[in-house]
Amino acid sequence: MFKVDQIDHVEFFVPDRREAARWYERTLGLAPLPQHEDWAADPGGPLMISSNVSSQGGGTMLALFTGEPQRDRPTAGFHRVAFRVDGPGFVQFLEHVRDNPVCNDAGEEIRSLTPQDYRKAFSVYFNDPWGHRLEVTTYEAEYVRAQLGDRSG
Repeated sequence: MFKVDQIDHVEFFVPDRREAARWYERTLGLAPLPQHEDWAADPGGPLMISSNVSSQGGGTMLALFTGEPQRDRPTAGFHRVAFRVDGPGFVQFLEHVRDNPVCNDAGEEIRSLTPQDYRKAFSVYFNDPWGHRLEVTTYEAEYVRAQLGDRSG
C-alpha cells in the first residue's frame, strides 16, 4: 500500500525571500538550508528553510518563493503542500495514480503524472478533487532517474 513519509514542505509567496527567511528565523527558529542554496540562487526558485538545519532532508520545510502573498484568495496562507516519500515510494506513487486518479488544475481526473527532475530531487504535481494543490517529492533522485530513464520532464 502506498503511503507518504511526512509533509516535506509548504510553499509561501513573499515579496522578498531573504527578508522573510530572517523573520521566520527570528520568530520561529527556521533557518535557510545550506544544501538547497543552489535552488535559492535561481530568482524563480525556492529558499528552503527549516528548524532542522542539520538533517539531510531538513525535516519539514517552508519553501519561500518570490511573489505576491495570496491574502485575498481562498488558498491564502499556502500555495501547495508537498509530501515526501523515498525513491521506491515515488515510483510506486506514479503507478498508484493509475488506479487512484488525481486531478489537474481544471479539476479533471488524471491517471498519469510527469515527474519533474530537479537534479537532486524529483516531484510530481497534481490537485485533489477540491482544487488544493499537492506534490509528492523524493530526494532519492538517482534511484528514480535509474527507474524512469527518459520518462521524466
